[in-house]
Amino acid sequence: MTEKEKYHTLKEIVKIYLPDDVSVEQIQPESNFTTELNINSANLVDIVLDVEDAFDIRLENEDMDGMLTVKDALSIIETKLSEK
Repeated sequence: MTEKEKYHTLKEIVKIYLPDDVSVEQIQPESNFTTELNINSANLVDIVLDVEDAFDIRLENEDMDGMLTVKDALSIIETKLSEK
């Protein structure tokens, strides 16, 4: 899976949880999940679960704590995939 494909997959997951006042176009690599995309903590957990399913990886609590931006999430996904 290429970087572009990973980004697209993550974007598809995140867009489901965006509140009405945030558009899909606002999902950028530097976007912060909670402050810029207005995703609440409950939905962030749902995103983590969906990411685990989509990429067939397991995220630990410290991974979730470090997942502040879309770019952070992509980095964590890449690390987990390389460990497989």
